[in-house]
Amino acid sequence: MNTAPAAREVAWTDERLLKECGKGNQAAWAALIDKYKNLIFSIPIKFGVPREDAADIFQSVCADMLSGLSQLREAKALPKWLMQTTFHKCLRWKKDRLNLVEDLDALSDEGEAGTEDLPEAMLSQLQREQSVREAMAALPPRCNRMVSMLFFDDPPRPYQEVAKELGMAAGSIGFIRGRCLKKMRRLLEDRGFK
Repeated sequence: MNTAPAAREVAWTDERLLKECGKGNQAAWAALIDKYKNLIFSIPIKFGVPREDAADIFQSVCADMLSGLSQLREAKALPKWLMQTTFHKCLRWKKDRLNLVEDLDALSDEGEAGTEDLPEAMLSQLQREQSVREAMAALPPRCNRMVSMLFFDDPPRPYQEVAKELGMAAGSIGFIRGRCLKKMRRLLEDRGFK
């Protein structure tokens, strides 16, 4: 069964996703993972966790999410729950790597995994990053692709290359880019981005 169109569907709110996941809807589960995969994976990377271990943490968080969705009282709490859960798994990973089984006091600055809250600055940064990802996903496909190529590809793509790939005149890139960024700005403002 192909779930790609459903995973990109803009109408999936967190509330709807959680309800449909609770019913066993595979398309909803795919859309939920697609929506939050970068958020979840970005946290271990920020901690300096190697990609292989970050992938293990990602899988563990997804398994926790699957088993814990029914216990989530409000859909709007999901992103913070994911951030907090991932943060705890990163602390556990760090503790395990530093062989601090007997000496939990060494983690006193960070707290014992499972009890410490995600630092407010990191929480704020992660929420802003997720808002940008959600705004990008809500852009029309051509705008999404253009903004990605101009601002998120590393290195950024030159106008000539972007124009060729999108099948438009290079001279129109600046104007269309401006319209796309204006749409993105509105989407971000709607999400409370400052």
